[in-house]
Amino acid sequence: MYIHLGDNFVIPSKEVVMIIDHQSSKTSGIVSEFLEKQQNQPVKLANGETKSIVVTTDKIYFSPLASGTLKKRAKFSFDIETAE
Repeated sequence: MYIHLGDNFVIPSKEVVMIIDHQSSKTSGIVSEFLEKQQNQPVKLANGETKSIVVTTDKIYFSPLASGTLKKRAKFSFDIETAE
């Protein structure tokens, strides 16, 4: 299954490692340090405000969609996969 991250961009749900709220990432030293140490530049999907950060096995995406929305989509995708 796939998860729509915004701006007509989808990724395979099995590649998602974590979904982080962008506001909480600003106040977390650990998350800030993690993002700074990444070799790959994040892919910014929003022209405006970034609401969440999606970390996959090989890239980091800045999404305009809320982290709660993405988590619901990921759970829905997981539920469909396990039902098959």
